[in-house]
Amino acid sequence: MNEFDDRVLIGEIYLPIERLVAYYGANLDGVHLPFNFQLLRCPWNARGIADLIDQYERALPQGGWPNWVLGNHDNPRIASRVGREQARVAAMLLLTLRGTPTLYYGDEIGMLDVTVSAARVQDPFEKNLPGRGCGRDPARTPMQWNARRYAGFSDVEPWLPVAADSATVNVEAEEANRASMLALYRELLESRRVHRALAVGDYQPVSASGNVLAYLRRTEEACFLVVLNLGNTPGKLSVETLGFSGRVLLSTRLDRGGEPLRGSLALRANEGVIAALNGIS
Repeated sequence: MNEFDDRVLIGEIYLPIERLVAYYGANLDGVHLPFNFQLLRCPWNARGIADLIDQYERALPQGGWPNWVLGNHDNPRIASRVGREQARVAAMLLLTLRGTPTLYYGDEIGMLDVTVSAARVQDPFEKNLPGRGCGRDPARTPMQWNARRYAGFSDVEPWLPVAADSATVNVEAEEANRASMLALYRELLESRRVHRALAVGDYQPVSASGNVLAYLRRTEEACFLVVLNLGNTPGKLSVETLGFSGRVLLSTRLDRGGEPLRGSLALRANEGVIAALNGIS
């Protein structure tokens, strides 16, 4: 056995897809996970993201394992980019796409960017180019653990300010709320753990229109339909026309588990749904 078989090499590589995938190496002897940052900067609409997924899947080398990054220390937080309601849909997208998901601390509770005054700037980018909006400090503020002073992150004032909403948006508060963002992330992670198709199954796009994005995750044993409404108005997918039947496994609102699929799957604004399908081969 190779002495490095239990290691993984990740590359922080900001490149277009066609150049990024070259870092897997000619024989998959390069970077195991060249970070796919496309979700950080693409316009947040269903058709654009559907095209992005297809482009990435086509470009991957044979045997190359995909990955998706939703947030990191260099970019505005997902809840600030698309809003907290849509950030729940983004969580379902990240944790149901084929590949290794990467999320940024605090996104699992819906943390927002924090305004940082000029006197408290830490990021060299902002210090060297003041007033240009290059600073990354707003997305690097202390993790919000509880409602105590400094959000439970520290007993002394931290290097960056704590968010004004930390008294309500924090881990302790969300653990007590069964419909919280944190509860959703935990349900999504548990679904990936329990259902192999959601972790390593094949990806297959499903025809949809408007703000609705849909796809299948499948193995020989099971098949799941993921339907995401990336808009702030209701949407739907005609499951009857597609020949799908089954039951809802999970909604981003955490209130539709077990609901049968009939006719059209109606989606509320800013809602995503995972459904377990019957008899799909």
